[in-house]
Amino acid sequence: MNLKDKKCLIAYFSRKGNNYVSGRIVDLPIGNTEVVAKMIQEMTGSDMFHIEAVKPYPKDYTETTKVAQDELRANARPELTNHTANMDSYDVIFLGYPNWWGTMPTPVFTFLEEYDFSGKTIVPFCTHEGSGLGHSEKDIAKLCPKATVLNGLAIHGSRVNAAKKDVTNWLNKIGIIS
Repeated sequence: MNLKDKKCLIAYFSRKGNNYVSGRIVDLPIGNTEVVAKMIQEMTGSDMFHIEAVKPYPKDYTETTKVAQDELRANARPELTNHTANMDSYDVIFLGYPNWWGTMPTPVFTFLEEYDFSGKTIVPFCTHEGSGLGHSEKDIAKLCPKATVLNGLAIHGSRVNAAKKDVTNWLNKIGIIS
């Protein structure tokens, strides 16, 4: 698929601060998913949109995982802090998120339900600590049945700073850059 001449948006959810990386809790100045989103932006020139919940997650990593699990069980849709007024102008949406409990954080579900993605191409990418994309691609396809969902890219959180080659190869493969 040749997507080079398409208008692209990178919409991503990322959590900085207290995070689990390589078996230990570390304090990240920039969330892993944001690191990858910025790489994609640098290579494609795409616009950026940060998906963020009105109610922030707890600073403590373990507390955040409990809240995230409760939200998934309750099928919660947290309110977002901002919205993009010009979603209609984009052809391709790069959708970035950490893998939380086998899928996307619930604010990403909120984002997907707030817009009409009919006829658009959604390109998922996620960061994880061993679970890859989980079932997030299927969840995106279910939420956006009239969109084309391409195969996503999963990057191990501890490797994000060394992932430029992986991101470049992926963007080449899907026809965004050459």
